Amino acid sequence: MKVILSPEVSVALSAGRPVVALESTIIAHGMAYPANVETALAVEEVVRAHGAVPATIAVIGGKLKAGLSAEEIKMFGQSGPEIMKVSVRDLPFVVGRGLAGATTVAATMRIAAMAGIPVFATGGMGGVHRGAGETFDVSADLTEMTRSNVVLVTAGAKAILDLPLTLERLETDGVPVIGYRTGDFPAFYSRSSGLKVPMRAESAEEVAGIARAKWELGLPGAVIVANPIPEAEEIPASEIEPVIAAALAEAGRRGICGKEVTPFLLAEITTKTQGRSLRANIALVKNNAKVGAEIAVAYATGWGTSKTELAGLV
Repeated sequence: MKVILSPEVSVALSAGRPVVALESTIIAHGMAYPANVETALAVEEVVRAHGAVPATIAVIGGKLKAGLSAEEIKMFGQSGPEIMKVSVRDLPFVVGRGLAGATTVAATMRIAAMAGIPVFATGGMGGVHRGAGETFDVSADLTEMTRSNVVLVTAGAKAILDLPLTLERLETDGVPVIGYRTGDFPAFYSRSSGLKVPMRAESAEEVAGIARAKWELGLPGAVIVANPIPEAEEIPASEIEPVIAAALAEAGRRGICGKEVTPFLLAEITTKTQGRSLRANIALVKNNAKVGAEIAVAYATGWGTSKTELAGLV
C-alpha cells in the first residue's frame, strides 16, 4: 500500500528536500482541545522555520497519509479520544475497515519509512513500563526501532517508564542512542534521568552522518537522538517523580492498563502540576521539531556521504 502524500510533502520528497515526520497521537490523545491543535500547527511552523517540510502522519478513511491539512489536524484535535490510537499492530484493522487512526511513535515510524521520510520528531518515545517483569508491558515502539530506518528525535523516554530497562533493551536490540549535546539520557520533563547515554553528537551534521553510516552498513532500524527539554521549561526529576508515582498508583487503583495508561497518566500529571507539565510537553516537542528539521536539512544535503558518492550526485 502506498502512502498518500500531501502536495507539499510530495513536491519536497521528489525534489530531495528535507522533510520531518510528526505523529498524530499527540494531537488526539496527548493534549486537550484546543491546545492540541494549536501545538500541532505551531510545531509544523517550527519545522518550516528551520528549513524543512512538516509531514504529520495519520490514517484517514483507511488511507495512510503523510502531510495533513489544517482542517484535518483540527478534526483530530476536536475528536480526540474518539479516534483510535493506532500502533503497528492496529494498522491492518483501521486500514481494512476504512477508519481514522492517530498514529503512535511506532506506527508513525513505519509509515514515515514507507514514504521515504528519514527523520521523525516526537515528544517522548515509549519503552519498558514499570512493573514489566509482571505485566510484560513493553511498548511496540522498541520493536519498531529495530525495523524502520528513521532518525527519531525525542526528549528521551517518557518519565513514567522504567528508564534503565528501556536503555538495556535498546542496547540488546542494537539501537544507537545518541545524546544531543549531552552525556545524560533525558527523561521527558527532566534534562537528566541520572543515566548516561552511550554516544554523543554535537551537531545535526554529525547525527546525519551517523544515520547514513548505519544504513549503508546494512544495519536496519532507527537512530535515537535524545534531545533534552530546554532548561527554562524543565521540571527536575526530584519534583516530578512523586507526581508520577501518585499517578501510577491511581491508574492501578482504577484498573487502567495497556495503551490507555499513557494518556491517563499525562492528563493526571497535568492536573497535579497545575498545567506546568503541559507547558513542558509543548516546549520539548517544539525543541525536538527544531532539531529534527536541522538533522533533515543536513541529511538532505548529503552529510555523511563520501566524496565519491557526492560527486555522482552533482
